[in-house]
Amino acid sequence: MLNLTELRRAAALLDAQISGHRIQAISQPDATSIVITTYGGKEAGRSHYRLSCRPRCARISGLEAPPGSMPKPLAFAQYLRAHVGSARIGGVRLIADDRQLAIRLRADEGDFDLLLAILGARSNIYLLGADGSIAASLRPLSETRPELKIGDAWRSPESRPPANDEDRFAATPDDRLLFEVEAKYAEIEREGEVDDLQRRIERALQKEVKSLDRKLAKLEESLEEARTASRLEREGELLKSALSEVKRGDSEIVVADFETGEPVAIALDPKSTPAENLERLFKRYRKAVRSLAKAGSRHADVSGSRDVLQRSIDRFQSLVADPDAGREALEEFAEQPAIRKLIAKFAPAEPAQRSSASAPTEQKLGKHVVPNRLMPRRYRTAGDLEIWVGRSAAGNDHLSIRLARGRDLFFHLDGAPGSHVILRTEGRTDPPSEALLDACELAVHFSKAKNASRADVHAVPIANVRKPKGAKPGLVTVHGGKTIHLRRTEARLKRILAARIDD
Repeated sequence: MLNLTELRRAAALLDAQISGHRIQAISQPDATSIVITTYGGKEAGRSHYRLSCRPRCARISGLEAPPGSMPKPLAFAQYLRAHVGSARIGGVRLIADDRQLAIRLRADEGDFDLLLAILGARSNIYLLGADGSIAASLRPLSETRPELKIGDAWRSPESRPPANDEDRFAATPDDRLLFEVEAKYAEIEREGEVDDLQRRIERALQKEVKSLDRKLAKLEESLEEARTASRLEREGELLKSALSEVKRGDSEIVVADFETGEPVAIALDPKSTPAENLERLFKRYRKAVRSLAKAGSRHADVSGSRDVLQRSIDRFQSLVADPDAGREALEEFAEQPAIRKLIAKFAPAEPAQRSSASAPTEQKLGKHVVPNRLMPRRYRTAGDLEIWVGRSAAGNDHLSIRLARGRDLFFHLDGAPGSHVILRTEGRTDPPSEALLDACELAVHFSKAKNASRADVHAVPIANVRKPKGAKPGLVTVHGGKTIHLRRTEARLKRILAARIDD
C-alpha cells in the first residue's frame, strides 16, 4: 500500500490535475475498489482513477482506460452514482496529514468528501457529508472502524500518523506516477489472485480425495458383507436337502457338506416352520446377491473417479512445480468442467463484501418497517392505487396477515398456486374497475397459470382472509368475496408491469 510520503505526493498531483473537473462516471471493478472518470473539457479530456482499499494494495492510481465493472455494483457505488455522479471536484487534500486522501465533491445536494483511508487491514473508502458525517462506506465499518457508525462525525484514528517513509516512486516523473502505482500494485494483486486460486484448487482436490476415499472404504465394507452370498446359497441348498429332518422348534441343524463331507451348522428360527426357515435363508441369499452387484458396480465407478482425480492431482502438481507454466495454465486447469465444479463445491471464492453504507436490511413501507426479504413487489394502477405482490411463501404471509389492512382486497386463483396479490384501496369501497382488472392480471401472471388466456380470479376483502394455526407458509383460507372472469390482454399486462414502483 502507499505510504504517507507517496500519498502526499499523489494528493498534490491530483489537486493540480483534476480540481475543477467534473465526475463523468463511477464504476466498481471489484469488491474493494471504485473507479471515477473525470472530464476537464476538450483540452484536458477524460481521466480515470482507481481508489482501492484492498489491505495490501490500498492506493490511489491512474488508469489508461476504465476496467470492466462488476455485474451488480455494491450499494456504495450505487450510492455514489446517485448523490455525486456528476459532481465537480473542488480539490484534493490529506486529512490530519495522515494516510487519508480526501477528494472534495461539489454536488447539487451539497459538498461531500470522497475519502480513501489507507490503514492496512482497516483500509476503507468513505463518503462524508458536508457536516463531516459518514454517509457511506465501501467496506463494513465493523471491519475497519467499529467505533464509528453511519451518521457519526468522521474522526481520524487515534494512533499517530506514520513517520515519513521513502518515496519508492521517486525516479518516476510526476506525469507517470499514478500509472506506475497502478502497474506495481496490479501486479501484486495478480500474484495474490494466482496464489489464492492455487490454494483453492489444492483445497478442493484434497477434500474430493478424502470424500472418494471414504466412499471406497464404506463400499469395501458393503462388499465384504455381501460376499456372504455364496455361504448363504450353500446353506440354503444343504437345508433344502435335509428339510424333512427339521422340526419346528429347532434352533440349529447340522448337515454334511456335499463336497467335503464336513459338518455345517445352520442356524434356524425355532418359531418358524422348516419351509419358512428355508425361504428366509434364500431371501437373505437373494438380497446379498443384489447388494453384491450394486456395491460392485458402485465400487467400480468410484474407483474410476478416484483414478481420474489422481491424474488431475498429478497434473496440478506438475503445473505448480513448473516455473514456466504461468498464470494462464493454472486458470485453464481451473476452468475444466470437473475442476470448476469441485472448486465451486469445496473452495468457492469469497463473496463480495457488502457495503455498510446504503444497504439496509429493512425498508419503510407506509407505517411498517419490512425486512428486505419480505418486501412485496409494488405496482401503481388506476386511481393512484398500489398493488402489492408477495415474493415468497413467507413474504405472502407477511403481506396478507401483517401489511394488508382495512378495505384492501385479496386476489387469488382457485386451484392454481401463486403469489398473494393485494390491492391497496386506501379505504375506498369502490376502487376503479381498471385497478381490479390490473390486480387480477398480476394474480394470474404470478401464478402457475401465468400462460392462461382466461382465468377466474377470486377477489376477497382482506378481513375474510385467515391463516390457519400451524398451516405451512403461504397457506391461507378465505370466504366470501366475488369471482372476476378475466379475459387477459397483453397490453394490460405490459402496462401494469411497466408501472412497477422501484424498491
